[in-house]
Amino acid sequence: MNALATETRAMSIGGIRRRLQAPTVGRQLYLCGQVESTNATLSRLARSGAPEGTVVLAEAQTGGRGRLGQPWFSPPDVNLYASVLFRGPLALKEAPLFCFIGGLALADAVRETGGIPAIKWPNDVLVDGRKVAGSLIECGARGDEVEYLVLGVGANLNVDLDALGAALGPAAARATSLRAAIGREVDRDGFAASYLNALDAWASCYRGEGPSAVLEAWSERDILTGRQVEIRGAGYRFIGRVAGVDPSGRLVVRDALGERRTVSTEEICVCD
Repeated sequence: MNALATETRAMSIGGIRRRLQAPTVGRQLYLCGQVESTNATLSRLARSGAPEGTVVLAEAQTGGRGRLGQPWFSPPDVNLYASVLFRGPLALKEAPLFCFIGGLALADAVRETGGIPAIKWPNDVLVDGRKVAGSLIECGARGDEVEYLVLGVGANLNVDLDALGAALGPAAARATSLRAAIGREVDRDGFAASYLNALDAWASCYRGEGPSAVLEAWSERDILTGRQVEIRGAGYRFIGRVAGVDPSGRLVVRDALGERRTVSTEEICVCD
């Protein structure tokens, strides 16, 4: 079934700020028309000394990327493309788990908008079993310490399903928009503010209560544990059953022989 016809409404900094309650995230907001990617734009600002909590949003991206370098379909005026800057203290090895806060915040914003979200490792957010959002991190480091961390997200909010199909081909069967899921147009300013508020809260949780609190909350929303998956790496693949995630945020999979294997960068395909 096709999505309803999409009504284009521009985002506005004022509309986001009216709903923004975060003390740190969003202290500086940049709203761009079209960029290569919000991550690339914010990374340049980070290297120039931008403070923690700086946010770059865009109406469209020409070079948006998802996990494993996959292109992220970024049509204008219908979705959310946003990146948020964090700074240390944070050990470089902690960065993957810290970034679980992105999936948690997206899931919170989806729920607040009326959807029922779940998280697929590491940070894909699904509604009705289909992907609506994902995140990507980029780090600048000095030695073993993070100098800055850019957490970027893309969320399919009001994009038409026909447009998704034309852009993604067969992969569109695994994707949807929040508008299609809840049956009404999503207020993008409101969704952006909800996401930024939740992200600030989860960052505070990580720093105040430790990574275990974030991991526990993330695990409650995880849909992979207990499921059979195929792991596809560079030149190899195997089938196993997901046993959860380890304290570093890597996926733990038991293969057909019962051997415990950890996954960090491979492609994950659900078998059941």
